[in-house]
Amino acid sequence: MFSDRPQLAVEILRDLMGVKLPDTSLIRQEERTFNTRNSDDIEVDLIFTLGPPNEPAHAIIVEIQQGTSKDPRQLARYAAATWLLLGCDVTVLIICPDHNTAAHYARPIESGLTGYRLLPVVLGPDGIPAITDPQRAAANLDLAAMSVMIHGKDRKVVEAFATALADTHDEHAPQYYEYAYGMATPEIRCLMEEIMTSTTWPVYSPFAREHFGRGLQEGQAKGKAEGKAEGRAEGKAEGKAEEAGRLVLLVLTARGFDVPDDTRARITSCTDLAQLETWAIRAATARALHDLFNEPA
Repeated sequence: MFSDRPQLAVEILRDLMGVKLPDTSLIRQEERTFNTRNSDDIEVDLIFTLGPPNEPAHAIIVEIQQGTSKDPRQLARYAAATWLLLGCDVTVLIICPDHNTAAHYARPIESGLTGYRLLPVVLGPDGIPAITDPQRAAANLDLAAMSVMIHGKDRKVVEAFATALADTHDEHAPQYYEYAYGMATPEIRCLMEEIMTSTTWPVYSPFAREHFGRGLQEGQAKGKAEGKAEGRAEGKAEGKAEEAGRLVLLVLTARGFDVPDDTRARITSCTDLAQLETWAIRAATARALHDLFNEPA
């Protein structure tokens, strides 16, 4: 969600956490890897800069921590490397789904370098509201996704999120679902699947399965409108193939793939439902786009 809305990090820091930041509308995402030497890469989850590209006024590092395994001193190294690279002030924002993790990273971090102590900004469960109103969730899908990640054990939170996704026209709705699902605990994922899963399509994303089930119904309705048995069969097949192709693209987009025009055309022009189903399953786990069409060894 931060990749699609870099201003969200600014809003969290400025509005929820009270951090003073430069007043500018220029925000962009930067490269995440800092090469300090040949054998050492420093890679953060996300980094944004505020201000002109050639003279940034402030940098924001966003880290999502599900547990306490990362050495806090690594966060100080992130900030130092960013300062060395960009020459501007740096804020480290850590988002934690539970109180213990938030408390662990909220303490001042001694870097080991005399006089250099990092105090990160930590957003824990108390800073993210439990959104149970579908209208509020629809108006703040990014915050609603984070609410599911942290408060998803409350069924009403997941139901509000599911209702918001079903009603929204936001083209990034699949990504919001994938963000929430990917960051949630197994217990919350099970609840999300229970609420949103359609049993007609065995693919990774329950959101995608819900869309396929909807497309299947549309295909059946289109076939009935033909008024003849042949027309119904053709309409159902066409509707299934069209929706299956859209599902493949939906899953690829949700997983962050940039689908070229020739690949998109190959998928949307395919009328072989079995082939489309195979591509949809592969789309959920493919490491690279070409894996979609390659037969497994």
